[in-house]
Amino acid sequence: MGEMSGRIERKLKEALRPIELSITDESHKHAGHAGARPGGETHFNVAVTSIVFKNKSRIERHRMIYSILEDEIKGGIHALSLQTKSPGDQ
Repeated sequence: MGEMSGRIERKLKEALRPIELSITDESHKHAGHAGARPGGETHFNVAVTSIVFKNKSRIERHRMIYSILEDEIKGGIHALSLQTKSPGDQ
């Protein structure tokens, strides 16, 4: 796990206390595209299940994550793909 992946994991665990959390660096799929850097850690897929998301819309859930990761987005994350669930969601 790289430095940015570690920061994402730490912040999401602290803020959301997830039941499940998966962070995948997909930067290699975007080599040569805008925002890509040779060392990667610019494009991520994040799947998270948390009770905090209960009764929140998909947009509200995504906004929560963007707020939690605001510094990382400003500091190098170019793309963030999100799958957010609360327990019991299909």
